Amino acid sequence: MTILILLISVSLVIAILFLLSFLWSMKHGQFNDTYGPAARMLFDDKKKKHE
Repeated sequence: MTILILLISVSLVIAILFLLSFLWSMKHGQFNDTYGPAARMLFDDKKKKHE
C-alpha cells in the first residue's frame, strides 16, 4: 500500500510540473505564431547571386 501512495504522489508531482511548464510557455508566447516558421522555410526572400 505504501508503494501505491508513493507512485501516486510522484506522478502527481510530475503532472504538476508539466502543467506549470505548459502554462509558462503559453504566458511567454511560445505558441503564438504557428504559421510563420513553416512559411519562412518555403519562401526565400532573396535569391543568391552566382559569383
